[in-house]
Amino acid sequence: MPDHTQTRGIEGNFVQWGDAEYESTRASMVWNGLKPERYPDVILRAASERDVPEAIALARSRGLRIAVRAGGHSWIGSPVRDGGMLIDLSALRRCAIDVSSATATAQPAITGHELASDLARHSLAFPTGHCGSVALGGYLLSGGLGWNSGVLGPACASVREIEAVTANGEVVRCNEDENPDLFWAARGAGPGFFAVVTSFRLGLYPLPEAIMTTTYAFPLADTERVSNWATQTARELDPTVELVLVLGTAAPGMTTQSPKPKVITVAATAYADSGDTAAQSLEPLNNCPFAERSLSRALNEPTTFDDLHANSDAVLPREYRYATDTVWSETDLTTLLSKLTGAVAKAPSDKSHVLAPVSSVSRDRNLLRNMAFSLLGDSYVVPYAVWADPAEDDLNIRWLREAVRTVEPLGTGHYVGEADLTADASRAERSFTPDDWQRLQTVRGQYDPEGVFHSYLTP
Repeated sequence: MPDHTQTRGIEGNFVQWGDAEYESTRASMVWNGLKPERYPDVILRAASERDVPEAIALARSRGLRIAVRAGGHSWIGSPVRDGGMLIDLSALRRCAIDVSSATATAQPAITGHELASDLARHSLAFPTGHCGSVALGGYLLSGGLGWNSGVLGPACASVREIEAVTANGEVVRCNEDENPDLFWAARGAGPGFFAVVTSFRLGLYPLPEAIMTTTYAFPLADTERVSNWATQTARELDPTVELVLVLGTAAPGMTTQSPKPKVITVAATAYADSGDTAAQSLEPLNNCPFAERSLSRALNEPTTFDDLHANSDAVLPREYRYATDTVWSETDLTTLLSKLTGAVAKAPSDKSHVLAPVSSVSRDRNLLRNMAFSLLGDSYVVPYAVWADPAEDDLNIRWLREAVRTVEPLGTGHYVGEADLTADASRAERSFTPDDWQRLQTVRGQYDPEGVFHSYLTP
């Protein structure tokens, strides 16, 4: 293990096992209140991108495998591994916007909310993650299912170029012409990526002039009826309308019932060039034939990206404990959600829920080309276990895995950005098509033949 006298040239903070600040530093590497029982030998909090080649050289000289984190929002704390070196990039937060070319060069630790706010000042936008606190690095490396992805595709489709440091410490530029295989892998490989990305060049889009939402909440017993209506109505919607179904406990303000009932929520967000256009695009949802059964409804409510991020962050507050998993499927969403209603009704925490985008990402093949991200089904569900008491860890993790097992026989794979890789050894492989998985292994062999970087977390 290295000692502090052998870290000359590294400007950042270097913490190793045994140091007084080790445990507080290790815990801070994971956003989730549930901290993994895994312990790196060394944690380097890089001061700038200049520290990264030095850190890789030091790790190689000591035989330490490397893991990387930007914002730490990984539910399973994937960057925190036993042994080796964890390179923390959370100080790399710069963003330079070029309005004339509608591009930005952003470092990996800038959050979605920070990026969206910076871009809005120039009337520009990017498909950031739904949670504003998610950092750009892990989000883009996993593909990125974010705001307005029905039009713009996975966020990685808008990555034009990256700068990365490879396993041999070389700083390289990657795009469709230079290091194209590493560029392909950086657009979707997720936590098994085998280099350190220090910046992304992003393609930007005009900021929507109007964002508007329509929301209904119905009793959970109406799940089949509501999901049938919502998925059929979705065929009439413009791609600029993002439609999501959520099974869970009624949100504050939805109903005066006590205790709060379990509900199915229909939430639609429209992005448009005017309020009139946004309202028109939501019109098919505003004519629900059984609206009188709703516990609450709010039609054509103007909103902003700031509000959208704040609402998502309120559903997933930092201080709670989380476990989540994902399932892609070719089975219709109504069937999947009907199978999950029993699990939601019996959830040990009233904050646990199931998220189901009606169309999680654009099916435009042009927006899915040249990326490791794999679209593995027409339907997509994400159960979240959310709780506060450490004494209930096992209970809630067991609930999550039992919920997933109710639909997993109908599954075609997982989304690597939010999959519970600790649940089964096949999770990572099943997050990609067979061809993409094989190509990932080939490219890893080219760029990291000695296995300097940790691969995917396993049980």
